[in-house]
Amino acid sequence: MAERQTKIDVKKLFAESPKTPVKLDITDLNNFVYDMSRCIKCKGCTWVDHIYMPGAQFRTKCPTATRYLYDSYGANGKMRIGIALAEGKLQWTDKLLEIIYADPLCGACDVGCKRNLDLEIGLTLEALRVKAVQDGVGPLPAHKKIAQNIEKQHNFFGSPHNNRTTWLSKAKLTPAQKADVLYFVGCSASYSNPEIAQATANILKAAGTDFMLMPDEWCCGNTVFSVGMIEEARALARRNVEEVKKTGAKTVLTSCAEGYRMWKVDYPKLLNCSTDDLGFKVVHLVEYVAEQIKEGKLKPTKSMNMRVAYHDSCSLSRLSEPWTPWEGERGWMGMVEPRLTRRRGTNGVYFQPRDILKSIPGLELVEMPRTRENAFCCGAGRGTKEAFPDLAQWSARHRLEEVKYVGAEALVSACPWCKNNFAQAVKEDGDAIEVLDISEVILASIATKG
Repeated sequence: MAERQTKIDVKKLFAESPKTPVKLDITDLNNFVYDMSRCIKCKGCTWVDHIYMPGAQFRTKCPTATRYLYDSYGANGKMRIGIALAEGKLQWTDKLLEIIYADPLCGACDVGCKRNLDLEIGLTLEALRVKAVQDGVGPLPAHKKIAQNIEKQHNFFGSPHNNRTTWLSKAKLTPAQKADVLYFVGCSASYSNPEIAQATANILKAAGTDFMLMPDEWCCGNTVFSVGMIEEARALARRNVEEVKKTGAKTVLTSCAEGYRMWKVDYPKLLNCSTDDLGFKVVHLVEYVAEQIKEGKLKPTKSMNMRVAYHDSCSLSRLSEPWTPWEGERGWMGMVEPRLTRRRGTNGVYFQPRDILKSIPGLELVEMPRTRENAFCCGAGRGTKEAFPDLAQWSARHRLEEVKYVGAEALVSACPWCKNNFAQAVKEDGDAIEVLDISEVILASIATKG
């Protein structure tokens, strides 16, 4: 006679097991000791999952693990380093700082791990940088210079603050004094890439959308947050959110993926609120334009006979899912209560830019082998290009090999950081690839250049 199976009461086991308080707070590395200690070095953080594996040539998704070929530079190595730091068994050195900061924090490791173990790798890597700053050893000199620029001139580059709106002179339009849509231009589009700001403004005009600017726009704080300067980033978040609320805007629109992530994900993280509780909606230009095209308010009618590849900028794709604060308890088998909805990177802004490009007459969109949440980072973001320019350029060149592989004439992205890094690599290598921001492509399809 077969033995009767015993039914396991999971709720009872959880209720009776020892519990550990935990919360998703990057200001305390101890919140992620469980995550670091449960890494099994499966390399899901490094390899493209076998389901999506495009072949031997494009089989990895982590820039640092691919570039340095040493575990310490991959997420699996940093998890062990993090445990040692949390337990006081490892001291900071110049090499250790290099390992922690030579990383674009692109999120590829995080979404890879969440296909298997649901560990919070991305938050752990952010917490490691916060600890470096708390311990007085971080960030790196290049990052401190940026922080000084922001403190003195309120922008990443240290350019005169009064020059932030000079891009308007060629936009040939005047923003509204009051509108439901507030265009947050960002440092890059304001100073180094005015063509993106001008294109965005003219697209909004073509759609019949009134928009306003911040009366006094400051840096979003992307870099200071990303390198662990949490208090400086929190001060910028409070200031910028309050300034938007004063305007009464219902929507904050960005044309920069890094700025988009800051407003939508990291401001709520810094202010301990959910994205829905900011008091306004955060959208990227591609989300807005896709909706306008769907409603017939924008019509791409000008033919663009071009074969293009679209690059999924990390902060617009796998890093862009909304933020919800969470704290609770961890008990039996690592189970947590209350239930935690993981940010897996699969719900990023993926279809909108593709829908836009597909709607343009004559334009042929081709997909690269690594795409969407498996896309390979350009390598420029979150403080990497400033402190490790060689890594940033190597990563861009590696990604450009995919553009050549699919025979694209142009590479389109939705972030000025991506555009500039790719353009530099193309120029230095003499490649015949045009690098464009999607705002430029959209404008060219709905209006005559110039």
